[in-house]
Amino acid sequence: MNKSLLKEEFLKFMAQDQVLLNEPMSKHTSFKIGGPADILLLPKTTEEIQQIIKVCNEQKAPFFTMGNGSNLLVSDKGMRNVVIKIADNFNEINIKDNTIIAQAGILLSTLSKKALQESLGGLEFASGIPGTLGGAVTMNAGAYGGEMKDVVKSCRILDLEGNVRQLTIDDMAMGYRTSFVQKNKLIVLEVTMELPKAVYEDIKVKMDELTVQRTTKQPLQLPSAGSVFKRPEGYFAGKLIQDSGLKGCRIGGAQVSELHSGFIVNVGNATAEDVLSLIKHIQLEVEERFGVKLETEVRLVGEE
Repeated sequence: MNKSLLKEEFLKFMAQDQVLLNEPMSKHTSFKIGGPADILLLPKTTEEIQQIIKVCNEQKAPFFTMGNGSNLLVSDKGMRNVVIKIADNFNEINIKDNTIIAQAGILLSTLSKKALQESLGGLEFASGIPGTLGGAVTMNAGAYGGEMKDVVKSCRILDLEGNVRQLTIDDMAMGYRTSFVQKNKLIVLEVTMELPKAVYEDIKVKMDELTVQRTTKQPLQLPSAGSVFKRPEGYFAGKLIQDSGLKGCRIGGAQVSELHSGFIVNVGNATAEDVLSLIKHIQLEVEERFGVKLETEVRLVGEE
């Protein structure tokens, strides 16, 4: 991949501050971990994303799309591809009656507050999830009994050739931490949600209650990527890890949180290798003790 050539092509339709070479991914992930991306792009419009895909396809340059980096573990060697970041650079929102149409880069926390302001219920569960709307829809993020599939009506996506398509909620096939979008590596552009009208104070009370639960039970003061493992059927990953005697277990700068065993936290200059080693150790111990195979919810990306 010729970085200089690609940069020249991208600068034909994007500003200098939207095209970053050798950008440390530690700046763009909630884990604060990750080596440099060859090229990181910050598009502001659908047309720019389409142009990026066109250039990448013409130059046979692999590309990877990310949101706010809250569910990523990037390797220490970084990423040898074009990284398209769709976050606060792509976050417009429009609310009419009980319908919300929002771009994929808006943060769920911001979206939840906007819904509250309009007395629209149903997004309370998402108020503390640190990711973007696009990322949340892609993996059908959920918490405290709610999931994105409960509120999404449809979405506009880009396929790998840069074609815009409209998907209904049925087309999206949203399951536990998966979707048609994720399986086919589609790019979410815009999401339409329908939320029921509710009493402002009731929504606020529920959001406040969930905030208290998060702040008292999750290690929010340390860099992490949220729940590391998917919930095994019939079990809770955090309890299996705790019952395996692994709470507080540390490898390098990576540690099983002493507050919530389902989280791995960066307690100081952790590397991706530290986190991966700890993940493998947890998986081995839990399978040995309980016969349960833990599957990662965190996405592992980058050069091995």
